[in-house]
Amino acid sequence: MNQTAVRPDLRAFMSAALRRQHVVGAIAPSSPVLGRALSAVVPTGNASVVVELGPGTGPISEVIHARLAPGSRHLAVEIDPDLAAHLRRTRPWMETLYGDAADLGTLLAKAGVERVDAVVSTLPWSFFPGDVQERILGQISGALAPGGAFTTVTYLHALPLAGARALRRRLRAVFDEVLITGPVWRNIPPGIAYVCRRPVDAAP
Repeated sequence: MNQTAVRPDLRAFMSAALRRQHVVGAIAPSSPVLGRALSAVVPTGNASVVVELGPGTGPISEVIHARLAPGSRHLAVEIDPDLAAHLRRTRPWMETLYGDAADLGTLLAKAGVERVDAVVSTLPWSFFPGDVQERILGQISGALAPGGAFTTVTYLHALPLAGARALRRRLRAVFDEVLITGPVWRNIPPGIAYVCRRPVDAAP
């Protein structure tokens, strides 16, 4: 990561965390180790379309960007307007979409995207009520191309929470394959990654 971006990134993260504690689920920006775990589903051999949900200040965006083949598109959906503006300034190589992940289909349509090859998320799932979890997962499953994959993270301290337990149930209901990797100890806080493939209601 470009070290000149570290301090502005940290200031932007702290500002968002103080303003919107119900939206920023982490206590620190994600580590490159977590970024590598989540972005392992990003295709490297051919041009692809990758969506990142909840990029924050962009630490995982950097890892995704390093994996992408020439000609790929990297779109990031950020609900916080200040963070979206920060990303547009500091990561001009990424298409930052200001909006809600629950409206992913509409946001992608406006960007001229029909299907995506991978979705990478650091959304704070345990903060979301059940209907919001269901809507976001439905939007993700509807956006994935055949053979596409979805990864997301849950932090270890949140695993006992009702929202985290509900997420696990919903992932298994929405996707045919749900793999758990980790824990990623070299992250604050430590987390586990879910790797999900083959939406069960996807057209053959």
